[in-house]
Amino acid sequence: MAAADLSVILPRVLIVSRRSVRKNKFVDFVGEYHLDLIVSYGAVPVIVPRVTGVNMLLESFEPIHGVLLCEGEDIDPSHYEADASNLSPEELEEIRRLHTSDTAIDKEKDAIELGLAKLCLERNIPYLGICRGSQILNVACGGTLYQDIGKEVSRNVAQDERVVHMDYDNYDGHRHPVRIVDGTPLHQWFNDSLDGDGNGEGEKEIWVNSYHHQGVKKLAQRFVPMAFAPDGLIEGFYDPDAYNPEDGKFIMGLQFHPERMRKPESDEFDYPGCPFAYKEFAKAVLAYQKKLNSMTSAPKLDVEMEKKRNIIVRSFSLARNLYQGGGGAKESDLEAGAEFLESNRALSVQQETRLKQMGATVRNASSYLERLRLSEEREKQARNVIGKMSVEQLSDLTAFYHMMGKICSEVLETKVQGIVNL
Repeated sequence: MAAADLSVILPRVLIVSRRSVRKNKFVDFVGEYHLDLIVSYGAVPVIVPRVTGVNMLLESFEPIHGVLLCEGEDIDPSHYEADASNLSPEELEEIRRLHTSDTAIDKEKDAIELGLAKLCLERNIPYLGICRGSQILNVACGGTLYQDIGKEVSRNVAQDERVVHMDYDNYDGHRHPVRIVDGTPLHQWFNDSLDGDGNGEGEKEIWVNSYHHQGVKKLAQRFVPMAFAPDGLIEGFYDPDAYNPEDGKFIMGLQFHPERMRKPESDEFDYPGCPFAYKEFAKAVLAYQKKLNSMTSAPKLDVEMEKKRNIIVRSFSLARNLYQGGGGAKESDLEAGAEFLESNRALSVQQETRLKQMGATVRNASSYLERLRLSEEREKQARNVIGKMSVEQLSDLTAFYHMMGKICSEVLETKVQGIVNL
């Protein structure tokens, strides 16, 4: 079979390497467990080297059917609200001495992985984040991290609730308990191994392997927790509106390491559910690839039209992130989406009214930007209101944006077909 045929049949999962020094030379590597699991479930791991400038060349790795991000150094605190940690310079220096290898910031790896995470979020490409990869996902969506669990979490909880999240002397063998949240994918995968009695009674715990001194502080609004450590730290989360592996949807982060949860001197997993994160991720990758391949039979846009389409899609994505508190969007970046919506006559009056009431579309981005410039106190009050919304309300809100995207895609397809048929 020709290589070109294989590239269509086998889905590609991008994995960013981690850099180390061996014999005075840089060496890039990826843990074998990740690679073995991806291959065993029918996908091809494509290693993205941690090389200067790669973050500007991510499109050269197309087609991208999935992204798996795993271990690495601490994320540069400038990417999130590090100043809110209240850690003294002396404490920060103590953390650097204790976790020397992990606190050596790798800005190039940050740029590559944050770029890939945001690409997955914009295109709904399946994404699985393990350990650092889960932190990258949270930060990419506007969440924050504890700079050090020991300094910011452990000392604020009772002695019997403190958790050792990292054991330098027992890398693979270290375990600590986590409580699984009902109704989540983790609960489904580990259900047969939980300590509960099957009727909702008893502790629903498993013992996991972890190796990290940082963790999720503020979980980004789009995510729902799946597991907690006894000290309250979030050990797993996912986007319920982007989770349907059969339909190519999978956005998830796990702080612990299911791939390393194996019995001593054996490849047998601690629990039958350990490999399911990779199995369901690969299932989503395969489904996403099929959807992507099915689009190749559609009429192709010329270069100029494709460029305009990408600008409009990016504009919509920035508007949504802006509403969810991500920030970083310029008004000029939103103009393309605004102009497209202004020229669109396919929306009903009722839909237009709902869009205006939501106050978060590209059409009224200017007024929304003005509201962002209000006093800090009013912004705090607004965030407080959103923070009190239930998971169901937030899910409904996200579902509405999915509907917006579908409507815009249908209108865009109609317009493109009209151009092609001229």
